[in-house]
Amino acid sequence: MATRTQSNTEGHGRDGEKHMIFSTLAIAVSVSITPLQSAIWQVETSQCESDCPKGDNGAATGPLQIHRACWEDVKRDGENYSDCEGLDYSIQIFQRYMLRYATEKRLKRCVTDQDRSRIWNGGPNGYKRQSTEIYWEKVQNALLE
Repeated sequence: MATRTQSNTEGHGRDGEKHMIFSTLAIAVSVSITPLQSAIWQVETSQCESDCPKGDNGAATGPLQIHRACWEDVKRDGENYSDCEGLDYSIQIFQRYMLRYATEKRLKRCVTDQDRSRIWNGGPNGYKRQSTEIYWEKVQNALLE
C-alpha cells in the first residue's frame, strides 16, 4: 500500500510563460504484522529483518524461512524467490499461503492459530502432522512473551 501526495507550484520560465511544476511523493507503508506472524518470525529467525541466515540446510530463506515450494504455491507474475529475503514480502507470502491452505472449507472447521502455525511449518497438511506439534509449542511460547 502506498500513500501519494501531490503539490503544485507555479513558476515562470525565462520567456515569461506560466508553467506548473508537479512533484509527487510516494511513501511505501509496511505490511502490518499480526501477533501470530510476529511469533512465527521470532521462532524462525529471532526476528531477523535482513541478511537472515538460510534455514533447513540452505533450503529456506528470509525472515520467515520460506521454502521455494511454499513460494511457488502463491507467487505472482514478476515476483522472484529472492524477494522472500525482505520482511514485508515474506509476510505477504505467509498471508497468501494461509488464504490458500488455512481455510474453513479445507479444514472443515474453524481455523486456529495452531492450524496456521502448523501449516506454515509442515505444508498444506501440516496441521495434521505430529511432527509440527513442537513447532506450535515454540510459536505458542513466543505468543506469550
